[in-house]
Amino acid sequence: MAARNATLTAEAHDRRRLLMERSRPGRTGASLPASDVPEQPLPDASLLRDGLELPEVTEGEVVRYFTHLSQLNFSVDTHFYPLGSCTMKYNPRFNEAMAAVPGFASAHPAQPERQVQGAIEVMYRLQEYLREITGMAAASLAPLAGAQGELAGVLTIRAALDERGEGRRRKMLIPDTAHGTNPASAAMAGFYVVSIPSNAEGNIDLDALRKEADGELAGIMLTQPSTLGLFDRNAIEMCRIVHEAGGFVYGDGANMNALLGRVKLGHLGFDVVHLNLHKTFSTPHGGGGPGAGPICTNETLSPFLPGPVAIRRTLRGAQGEREAPMYGLELPPKSIGRIGGSAGNFGVLLRAFTYISLLGGQGMLDISGNAVLNANYLLVMLRELYDLPFDRRVMHEVVFSAKKRPGANALNVSKRLLDHGFHAPTMYFPLVVAEALMIEPTETESKETLDAFIEALTDIDAEAARDETFLANAPFDTPVSRLDETAAARHPQLRWRREG
Repeated sequence: MAARNATLTAEAHDRRRLLMERSRPGRTGASLPASDVPEQPLPDASLLRDGLELPEVTEGEVVRYFTHLSQLNFSVDTHFYPLGSCTMKYNPRFNEAMAAVPGFASAHPAQPERQVQGAIEVMYRLQEYLREITGMAAASLAPLAGAQGELAGVLTIRAALDERGEGRRRKMLIPDTAHGTNPASAAMAGFYVVSIPSNAEGNIDLDALRKEADGELAGIMLTQPSTLGLFDRNAIEMCRIVHEAGGFVYGDGANMNALLGRVKLGHLGFDVVHLNLHKTFSTPHGGGGPGAGPICTNETLSPFLPGPVAIRRTLRGAQGEREAPMYGLELPPKSIGRIGGSAGNFGVLLRAFTYISLLGGQGMLDISGNAVLNANYLLVMLRELYDLPFDRRVMHEVVFSAKKRPGANALNVSKRLLDHGFHAPTMYFPLVVAEALMIEPTETESKETLDAFIEALTDIDAEAARDETFLANAPFDTPVSRLDETAAARHPQLRWRREG
């Protein structure tokens, strides 16, 4: 097997090398029209470089080369992508069609409101959807990503504390199972972070929380469900403790696909919640963007929302008769201000609005039901092969530990999954689980896909049982074999160079 795998890897390398070395002088893959503007002088010579080596190839070879590269990628369209806590699921193509409608796609943020009434109405109605889903009083679509939604959320908390003369409150509590961006967002907003441990059941430790609930407490940031894939059963009591101490409760709603139609975070006592539209509501996700991280607040924090927010104005005619509603954008009265150049990533917002509108209330229930069902199916089918640190029913994802069998650590198992055609799950997170494998099947995967994934993990476990050194060399059949990650980090090769 080792010889066959080495041959496959060498052949893949040869294909890539030949593609890069097809350059021949005089060949071109583009035909540019004559310039229709006057030529301009070049910058100072110190800013220019000589010897920029670009391949000279035909258009057909360019197309084949980049198509070949695209076929080497893992993606949601081609593979099962169980990346825990990121909800990498199928995005309906109808959403894309709506985002391409000319009246929406060609709209400009600087257009007068009267010219983009349809776009603003979409934003207003999406705000209403998100208020209903979270059980909150108000919403802003302005944050351009989940992490920016976190920052906006804690900035509203800071603004509210400052207004009531309690600027001394700068302590933000963050459980040890939070998303990694939570402490960064809190620090950027001017808070100092205190970590709160989990108890033996994976819930927040209420005794540790009570010790920190003092006059310096600004609030707490809780991910619900947590990155362990667990619904924190202490959430309501946690909210009560923090509120009695004078603080606010921020809810990281990145994992809301487990709760849709079943639990409203506002009803649990949360004061502000951010949502990841690019995860829960099936819009494109990954590769750096675009994203959308709207926040929803209760009445107390709503005046501080970032803007602009979409509003509906009811107009009256000269005789008092009611005219058609008009939609507009405005800053809330005590807004923390703008956090982007416009009212949000409108294309992403439109996709989310389409998704929610098509599915409706029953569809929201189906999403959460299937997400939880799929995760618990994996839990039951794999619990004998991999350690389950918190042995209880999970929500949208399940976290195993790969420390059970020698040679089958999280990295080796993940690398071997690539040979089976599956993207690796999230590894080594959350940090409270040794050798963590965080697996999120999402609600869009079929039982047949999950069964194939289970079979692959079963086979990998059997390989480790036969030879505890075998997995250390995986992957074997991918275009790039196991890399020396230490050398790659310390001596990165950031550009291609012709061999020889």
